Amino acid sequence: MSSLTSPTFAYGDKVLLIDGKQRRYLINLTEGSEFHSHAGYVSHSEIAGQPEGFRVQSTKGARYIALRPTLEDFVVEMPRGAQVIYPKDLAPICMLADIGPGVKVLESGVGSGALSMTMLRYGAEIVGYELREDFANRAVTNVRSFLGEEALSRYHVEVRDCYEGIDAPDIDRVILDLPEPWQVVPHAQKVMRPGGILLAYTPSITQAVQTREAMANPMWTGTRTLEVLHRGWYIEGQAVRPDHRMVAHTGFLTTGRLLSAEAPRQI
Repeated sequence: MSSLTSPTFAYGDKVLLIDGKQRRYLINLTEGSEFHSHAGYVSHSEIAGQPEGFRVQSTKGARYIALRPTLEDFVVEMPRGAQVIYPKDLAPICMLADIGPGVKVLESGVGSGALSMTMLRYGAEIVGYELREDFANRAVTNVRSFLGEEALSRYHVEVRDCYEGIDAPDIDRVILDLPEPWQVVPHAQKVMRPGGILLAYTPSITQAVQTREAMANPMWTGTRTLEVLHRGWYIEGQAVRPDHRMVAHTGFLTTGRLLSAEAPRQI
């Protein structure tokens, strides 16, 4: 039984502790360890063997709810080196790129692995290109930490520059989180299968414009650029209104589909 479906916590599990002010703390349940904060400490032994949703109290009387972290929780709280792509963009990326079981993805700019683990969760097989070895190692560590060793059989990260070319053959999707994704477009055309999808995540609209310009040729169709805005709502009895603050711009998503080289050019 996996830790995600086990009825009780066990040593080795990840646990999310949430206090009365909704502050969140991610811990690895370890025999003999303790979780310490300004509000005292909680022994890990008090959580092991308890069901998810269990309430535990610290030595100073602070109360916490213990839950298994979701992928969203882990992405926000996990160790990182590079800036991560946040959940509001992760799900749309997987939908726009049509990520699913067995889809072969070339991901360049893996960073801390947030997008990698999301696509692996969807069932993809990923070859990752990353310039920095420390980022590559961090991504692999985070994937192993949350998804387990099995996920690494579908995740192969290489320390290399995607601007210089792509060696991986028969790629279904190219997903880019790079400063100059337009440099990769010609390489993607050589290794992607017809009907494949390229998606670039860029913080700046000028980056998106240059990517679109690189895709403005008969080899690409359905090119588009969008951004996702995230606004919560305050609901307290009859008081209902949009939250005063929202997560607006984080990045632009630019995508397009590759046509066959033999496709009629007038279409």
